[in-house]
Order: sequence, then C-alpha cells, then structure tokens
Amino acid sequence: MSINLSGLLLPITTPFTANDEVDTAALKGNIGRWNGTGITGYIILGSTGERVNLDEREYLQVIETARQAVPETMTFIVGAGQQSTRGTIGEIERAAKAGAEAVLVITPHYYRSAITQDVLVDHYTMVADASRIPIILYSMPDLTGIKIEPETAARLSEHQNIVGMKDSSNEVEKLRETVRMVSQDFAMTVGNGTVFADALQAGACGGILAVGCVAPDICLEIYRSARAGEIDRAKTLQEQLTPLARAVTKTYGIGGLKAALEMAGYVGGAVRVPLIRPSEAARDEIAQLLSEANKCLTRAFVSEPGAVAPGS
Repeated sequence: MSINLSGLLLPITTPFTANDEVDTAALKGNIGRWNGTGITGYIILGSTGERVNLDEREYLQVIETARQAVPETMTFIVGAGQQSTRGTIGEIERAAKAGAEAVLVITPHYYRSAITQDVLVDHYTMVADASRIPIILYSMPDLTGIKIEPETAARLSEHQNIVGMKDSSNEVEKLRETVRMVSQDFAMTVGNGTVFADALQAGACGGILAVGCVAPDICLEIYRSARAGEIDRAKTLQEQLTPLARAVTKTYGIGGLKAALEMAGYVGGAVRVPLIRPSEAARDEIAQLLSEANKCLTRAFVSEPGAVAPGS
C-alpha cells in the first residue's frame, strides 16, 4: 500500500463534550472543514489526539468516526504504540480492522534505561513483520525521552513494511543525516512546527504539524515556497509561524491548541485531566499570535502580483 506523507498532514485533537465523552459530531465537523484546506491527510489518536487518555472502546470509536469523515483520497493514519511489543501488535491489528491505512508507532519508553537503539530495531522489526498495514516510526523525545537515531532509522528503513518516520525533535542536522542514510523510498517527515522550513530544506518530504490544525494556510504556503525554491519567503513565513507553533505545543500543550482551534472557528473542547486549559492571559497570547500569523500570510500573498489570499 502506498502512503502519501508529502505536504501537510494534521495530527488532530480529539474533542470532548461537557460531560467528558468523545464528541463524535464535533470530530466529524472539524474534519469536514479541514478536508477543504489542501492538506494531504490526517493522523488521529497520536500525542495531540490524547490517545493515552482514551480507553480501548473510545480508541476504536474515534477511528471509526474519523474514517467516515475522511475521503478515501486523503491519507488516514492512526497513532499506536503500547509499552510491550505484544501489546503494540495487538493494538495495530485493532486499528487496522477499524479502518487505519497505516499506523504511527511511538517508541516504548516506560523502562527507559532498557530501550537501547538495538532494542528499538528488534521491537519495530517484530511489529512490522506482524502488521498488515504500513508502519511509520515516531520519535518524540520531549514526551518519551527516547530518540530514534539516524543509524537506527536507516536500519529499519530497509524493512518493506516500514515506510517512513515522524521526527518531532527540533534537531534539523540529525534529520538531515537521517534523510541521507535511509533508503530512497523512505519518507522522512518533521513533527515540529518551529523548524518546518528548515526541515524541508534538509530533505523532509512533509510535516505532521499540530500548529497546522489552526493555521493550515501558512503551513501549506511554507511547504509550497520551500518546494519552489523560494527560501527567503519560506523563512519569513516560518519566523511568524514559530511563536504560534511553540505556544500551541510545548508552552501551553493540547489545552492551548484546543483554545486556538476555537479561535479559528473549529471545535476545541475540553482536555482530560490532568491536562488543563490555558489561563485567560495565555488565551490572549495565543489569540495575538494566531492573528499575527494570519496577517503575515495575507501580506505575503498581497506582495505577489495577481495572488489571491486564503479565504478571499
């Protein structure tokens, strides 16, 4: 199965109702709006989707609901990854039955001192051998403390069922090294919106960006500019995107992203405790950063003769 990881993919949030249930109507509504933005597809139930805060019934409910709303022409990837190899294999099988085209598999990390690079190779190889859908490696050291090193990615890229990797660090030189070392048809993507433009120049084929959920137009324009060789334009847009990307990820987390979604006209909803919503001061900051990013994009389009700004 060919999985398209180029362009912009959204690692979407999971909306909850006031009584803390999965809001399936809101999930479908958000996806319906994102479908028209020009993105390549979706990752559901990854870190941004609060997978770890959902039980198994809810996990399958979200997959099945989202699958109904995502057109067959768009990429549909589901987050997976338990602490044991056996548990991961079982989870992937359930995701596949529910409609996943591929899975983004986070590194095991609870027994951190035992998770060497050789252990990761063995783990992912067994998972890929057992899976009937393609595997995408997921390196998220800010959350797990575990990195997939370039040499490890290169070894795993030889497996016919391991098709790509999401690198959510901001280590662009390591991403560049990974691109150089992996097999030719292996898709390297960046998961950190603060370095999107640099990562594209380093060889990433696309971005899986939480900030793209609230600012898809500017992310897509960075991608287009980088691919067209308009490096100065890409860098200028990136400079405006970076503060917003940082605010809705590392600084204010998923609560901040859901607040920004509401400001952008989507359904955000609650986060599950122990996660929290941002304070009023934080919301004001996020609103300002979102406004500035949108204004920057409008100026960038206006500066091009004949260009039409997004939303016009």
